Amino acid sequence: MKTAVISGGAGGLGQALSAALQERGWRVVLLDLKVDGVQDTATQIAIACDLTDPEQLARAVNDTLAHCDSIDLVVYNAGITQICGFDQSDDTSHRKVFEINYFAAVSMARAFLPALRQSRGAHLAISSVAGFAPLYHRTAYAASKHALEGFFKSLRSEERPHGVRVHIAAPSFVATNPGRAEQQPDGTARPGSASDGMDEMTPEAAARVILQGLDRGRPVIPVGRVARLAWWLNRLVPRLYQRLMERNISGA
Repeated sequence: MKTAVISGGAGGLGQALSAALQERGWRVVLLDLKVDGVQDTATQIAIACDLTDPEQLARAVNDTLAHCDSIDLVVYNAGITQICGFDQSDDTSHRKVFEINYFAAVSMARAFLPALRQSRGAHLAISSVAGFAPLYHRTAYAASKHALEGFFKSLRSEERPHGVRVHIAAPSFVATNPGRAEQQPDGTARPGSASDGMDEMTPEAAARVILQGLDRGRPVIPVGRVARLAWWLNRLVPRLYQRLMERNISGA
């Protein structure tokens, strides 16, 4: 039985990916800060873990390896966003976004690297349109996703000789946590709790597109109509893309 590890596993997209993989006969290990309401089953294990805490991450990795014969897919789905102008943010909140969106993924990748090499498995980074294009009032979030993409694109070249694949999924807006904004005092929140005018996909629809991209071996997987359009527009006419993005999101 193949095994996937999904960070941010208690959120909407993590749950949808878990369900879809289990339907394919996979075992899934879910990592999240809180796993209340996520039940362990014969094919699903939930582990509470602060991914930014090295000791907690090490315990979670050891528990995972103890329960599973192989690790075939690691999904880097954990993340937070911050919606505000740069002049309203501070360095502390900016670093918090990076710790969760970027550094936690790097630490996970390092921890599972030997297991993925052994299984000749795959890394799947859940990025965003903000990982390849600008996004209004998301300076910290966009920067963290650009860093995430840069890391995994570079890792792809290093891991190819080991037979390990690297995929990057780039959704626009996925309603992963509707009604669960839980915005912190510093303005950070889990993504997917409130739309900003982007087209909205259900987690289940996004999971289907992402897994289809994996099946087809696509290194980059735009998820949703806006994501596909944004990828091409930003690549071909970036100034036009920026104007359209600003008009759509800021109302300017």
